[in-house]
Amino acid sequence: MMTIQEYFRSGNGKADEFALPGWAAEIGQATGWTVYPRSVTALSKAVVFMGRESGVRVMGCLYQAASGVADALAGQVRQVALGSVRVQLKACALTHENAVALRSLLPFTAPIVVGLKTSAGCGDRLGLATPGHIRSVRGTGLVPFFAQQSIREMTRSGRTPEIVMDDASWAVFQEGWREGFGSDADHLKTFEDIDICAAAGFTLYTIDPGAHVDNAAHTDDVPTLKVKYNVLPWSVLETTPEETLQRYVGHDFVLGDGLRITMNEEQLWRAAAKYGRAIAHTVRMGRHVAEAMGTAPSELEISVDETETPTAPHEHFFVASELKRLGLRWSSLAPRYIGRFEKGVDYIGDLAAFEESIRWHAAIARYCGPYKLSLHSGSDKFSIYPLVVKYTGDLVHLKTAGTSYLEALRAIAGLDPALFREILGFAFERYEEDKASYHVSADLTKVPRPDSLANGALAGVLDLFDGRQLLHVTFGSVLLARTASGGFRFRDRLLAVLDANEEAHYDVIEAHFDKHLAPFA
Repeated sequence: MMTIQEYFRSGNGKADEFALPGWAAEIGQATGWTVYPRSVTALSKAVVFMGRESGVRVMGCLYQAASGVADALAGQVRQVALGSVRVQLKACALTHENAVALRSLLPFTAPIVVGLKTSAGCGDRLGLATPGHIRSVRGTGLVPFFAQQSIREMTRSGRTPEIVMDDASWAVFQEGWREGFGSDADHLKTFEDIDICAAAGFTLYTIDPGAHVDNAAHTDDVPTLKVKYNVLPWSVLETTPEETLQRYVGHDFVLGDGLRITMNEEQLWRAAAKYGRAIAHTVRMGRHVAEAMGTAPSELEISVDETETPTAPHEHFFVASELKRLGLRWSSLAPRYIGRFEKGVDYIGDLAAFEESIRWHAAIARYCGPYKLSLHSGSDKFSIYPLVVKYTGDLVHLKTAGTSYLEALRAIAGLDPALFREILGFAFERYEEDKASYHVSADLTKVPRPDSLANGALAGVLDLFDGRQLLHVTFGSVLLARTASGGFRFRDRLLAVLDANEEAHYDVIEAHFDKHLAPFA
């Protein structure tokens, strides 16, 4: 196989892709860096790669003569020797500007529109877990979403859409992932949310109209329902109360698999009163996405999972049918499933009832779409994965986020027990306030206090239902807590330990995600 010296001597002819990882040792010897073998990529008149210089992750570009590749990157230049061949090395910091250049030079580091392919969201609240995700997803056939974070999570973790996107791109480059990945701007509630994520280049926009769902309509009396129904924003919905009744009441919608949807007047009134304003908001948001993205490709997910009551089959049918009538197209939809999808733990509820429910939702998704069913708060729900796959087939999107943060803490427990103890103690202080916006039910009396545990037992907290939830919902407070002098109390130390011990971190992430992805592969 061609060596990197031969590549430069030959005038930069076509390199053997399979030989490139083997160049890492030559590059490392010439530069003094530790090179990530899968990152090595030959371009026109240049070779780019990722490595560590004095322990710091950097991008490198090797070239001889004038190079458009090198010109696109900002960095410091020095000369190095590849054996008898002299080349220029440009050392480039992992800045936003260089990430933008990277996505232009190597399109595989930019996100794609995934469509109806089976997919998994790999949210990364710390920006360091994606290499572990890549190692887990490799060979599964699933399409990963490596850049995924909600506006709420970004705020609580001190990140921005640009940081989320850039961290994913650098990880994809580092690990040589060339099979495509999605990017999910999650739980968007306003036009402003859309705009900042569009500017960062996100491709999937998850619209969350939860604030516009009328949960009271689930139990309102009929006179109240009729009033609410008649004052819906019919102009935005581009229809009338009478036309809507005529579209649904008295009809028999045959979904297949022995399932059919019928609605009487009260069911229609209740569904419309509950979701009508949410539908109107979703349409406005979806159209704004189209305007913000212009000619750039994008896709939508509709999320009605953060509501007080489960989405009944006829309600799912009504929402999807109305959105479709209004011209909206989407790749995935997340209803509010029955049972409890609490953070960081397995499904809580009757599995037989869930099976019947997912059977209905999957049939509706095929009839009204097809589109994928999305599982929000989907991490660690191991008991329901086989049922989901049984009825959705390939039309499913698994969405995870906080579980990667928990596994990072598992790594910390082994690498820096004192830091883990501090974080756990602080989480006890913050839980009551931080749990307010999450679906959790942890009993803190069931979680051992940090000083009661030997070092070897610390990671066991992450095997406890209550311990996982305690640490899950307090992530924002942990990451943003400050000392009296104004510095971060935990954040910098946490990231430094994981960065210095990246393989240990990647190993726990990979092992945990193997269990998540295997049922869907």
